[in-house]
Amino acid sequence: MPRFSIIVPSHGVAGRLGQALDSVLAQSFGDFELIPVCDAAGSPAAGVAAGHAERDSRVTPVHAPPSEGLAGARNAGVRAATGTYLLFLDGDDVLVPGALAALDARLAETGPVDVLPCEHERVPWWEGEVTRPVTPLLEHAPGGAFAPARAPHLTGVRLPAWSAAWRRAFVVEHELAFPPGWFTDVGWCGRALLRAERVAVSRRVLVRHRARRQGDRLRLPGAHHHDLLDQTERVLDEAAGLGLSSERSGPLFEQLFAAVLKTAAHPRRLPSGRREFFRRASALYRGHRPAGFRPPGGSLGVQHRLLASGSYEAFAALRGTRRAAGRAAAALPRPRGLRTRLHYGLQLRRPLDPNLAVYCAYWGRGYACNPAAIHAKARELAPHIRGVFLVEADQAHTVPDGVEYAVLGSHRAWELLARATYLVNNANFAEGVVKRPGSVHLQTQHGTPLKTMGVDQSVYPVVAAATGSFTKLLGRVDRWDYNLSSNPHSTRVWERAFPGSYEHLEYGYPRNDVYMTAGADDVARVRAELGVPEGARAVLYAPTHRDHHTGFEPGLDLEAFCEAAGEDVVVLLRAHYFYDRGGRRRGSRVIDVTAHRSSEDVCLAADALVTDYSSIMFDYANLDRPIVVYADDWEVYRETRGVCFDLMAAPPGRVAHTPGELARVFRDGSYADEESAALRAAFRERFCPFDDGRAAERVVRRVLLGEPPEALPPVIPLAERVPAPAAATLVRS
Repeated sequence: MPRFSIIVPSHGVAGRLGQALDSVLAQSFGDFELIPVCDAAGSPAAGVAAGHAERDSRVTPVHAPPSEGLAGARNAGVRAATGTYLLFLDGDDVLVPGALAALDARLAETGPVDVLPCEHERVPWWEGEVTRPVTPLLEHAPGGAFAPARAPHLTGVRLPAWSAAWRRAFVVEHELAFPPGWFTDVGWCGRALLRAERVAVSRRVLVRHRARRQGDRLRLPGAHHHDLLDQTERVLDEAAGLGLSSERSGPLFEQLFAAVLKTAAHPRRLPSGRREFFRRASALYRGHRPAGFRPPGGSLGVQHRLLASGSYEAFAALRGTRRAAGRAAAALPRPRGLRTRLHYGLQLRRPLDPNLAVYCAYWGRGYACNPAAIHAKARELAPHIRGVFLVEADQAHTVPDGVEYAVLGSHRAWELLARATYLVNNANFAEGVVKRPGSVHLQTQHGTPLKTMGVDQSVYPVVAAATGSFTKLLGRVDRWDYNLSSNPHSTRVWERAFPGSYEHLEYGYPRNDVYMTAGADDVARVRAELGVPEGARAVLYAPTHRDHHTGFEPGLDLEAFCEAAGEDVVVLLRAHYFYDRGGRRRGSRVIDVTAHRSSEDVCLAADALVTDYSSIMFDYANLDRPIVVYADDWEVYRETRGVCFDLMAAPPGRVAHTPGELARVFRDGSYADEESAALRAAFRERFCPFDDGRAAERVVRRVLLGEPPEALPPVIPLAERVPAPAAATLVRS
């Protein structure tokens, strides 16, 4: 029997779950079992848990349906537990180093106890002072084990379930379970402390609670706050049934109603039903008020008396719930230029157009990427929705015939942004764009992250300096309703790098659909357009941007590479899109395709890919063609830019560190041998699970047509997909 069973619910925290599990596995005290509770097999969190289970036999994942909520997940973990003590850890929090050793030592001092509350740290998600919220509860507790009557203020109401150790035999004996509802900790902790006979406290920090940028979910507005009254009633009923003494019932009552009054006094938490909440709370107050209970002093005491009397109007007036609405709207950003601001402001007063969608890609660089693929599919599946693409003035000539567009910054563009119901972008719209109620913002992203993104960049000085204000970045994130993901890895990174309240859409990248729908004729056409000689092996060279460089540096003598790699080799050079505005010198066997509108076309034309750390490798892997990583400065890149995983440990093919090694793998054919194919297969399994040719259809049906997830086309398994054939295969067949 292990000393501790550590239960980790994981719903909605896949991006940080690995860190939570790692914090447990890294503990110096190893007598424990770790029980991650996941939604279902195949979910991002389940993948993280399974990976840890493969590496450590102490990890035993279990499953609980999302419909059962946090309470159901914890109860599932309790049923699977075999340890002497139960610990709960939220999937986005961590155990501090040495926590389990300190907890074991404390239990050795106190002997068996039913409940052992512990300190925890609350860490602001970005900046601010680290606090210890339960210190006031624990600092006056007796030094050793004690009966709860000796510390009546320790009611459990203000204690998170993950900030204590719970003796499993005690839990089983009293048939304790987390009650359903949002405020399940109130019900669990309150009832457990009522039943406990022997308690001790630890003043050592057990958990580092990492506050969410979105704020505490229990403070979000909504009808779920009525559940606080359900939990309050449940605890008070049990206290009454146990005949709790007035010494203990008074503090319990006061702490429960402190939470109730805090909710009642915040109109934003209860956008509707405030009067009903107050009336029910008032009835509970009068029905369970302990004999001789004296309200606290000051403003809180006034609130107690108003609640006891049921005086809702007086309570509302006291707390200012009738303040004028819309103060926040006055501070909303507006575009530059007085005339433009006035025009945009007028358009914002007009109703949204339910059949208008506005698209933009790469800050207006043209008709490209996921927004273009979604636009094209919407014309087919949702022809009633008018789609308009926003582009920079110097890119207007690149927009295909038949595609309606507007120039960024123009009055017409701002009018469209003000009135569109659907806004689709693979980067972000301008600061001045207002997120209107009823509008739907879809962030499509434009790659799978290898390098750090979003707020994860803050610890890399060179990148952080170039990124600008993270506050403004997060303001833009707050406009997102949906965020598109091409694989579970991306989902986890986006969740951490762009913290927000949006919904993840694990549908694949629409721009990659063409890799499954194009045929041999399409490949031949694109090669002819790009000028690839008949019978040549076209190697796409696509280096990524480096934040520590001031301009494009190819990093490789491409003419020399062609000479050394083989007489049939030509290079298609595609620099990062940051450098697509200027031409580069073209050699006899080097074709500069940087300015070509479609990176997908360029990938179709290439028989193999050479890249360093560009995200194009994840897209190209869908074609199941050879990939070689040219990693001449991996350590420098990793230190200056930061990465999400070790590419050298799991590359999509051969890795070359020098120009000579790179030429050799093409000259001897090892770039396409069985070992390379095996590496690529594992890479595709990890990073190409959803790109089956129907991603755009799933997006259009879900976002633009409002179809439920269960009605969308299922993902075609990887083994059943048929990518577009490579030209080299056609020539040699």
